[in-house]
Amino acid sequence: MDGMKTEPVNLTEALASFDDVYSPRIVARMNDYDVRIAHTSGEHVWHAHEETDEFFLVLDGRFDIAMRDAEGGETTVVLKKGDTFVVPRGVEHKPSSPGGAILMFEPSGTLTTGDRHEGEIPDAVDSTTGHELA
Repeated sequence: MDGMKTEPVNLTEALASFDDVYSPRIVARMNDYDVRIAHTSGEHVWHAHEETDEFFLVLDGRFDIAMRDAEGGETTVVLKKGDTFVVPRGVEHKPSSPGGAILMFEPSGTLTTGDRHEGEIPDAVDSTTGHELA
């Protein structure tokens, strides 16, 4: 996806073009940021992004984000279609979902499993910096 796209991207069509969960597709680039979409289902992995915040917009379904504070206490934010949330840089978090779709906005090259993660990465989680939209 080098250079600017000259055609709009329909998110409904883009989401219909793949079935993988937690395997984001890059639908646009702006400055040094990727706009990514992903299907969500099941558990992700505890992880943190040390140098960047992470923006989420729920396009469909439900998306939960468990977060840990510095003392190890956990809270969960439950997001529904149309909700947005930003996980601040350095905050350990673990997404999960009974099923849905999200849009993420983050610096290009940001790994989906963060700069550090806890435990084995489940088979259903793609540790990637995003895939080009086919």
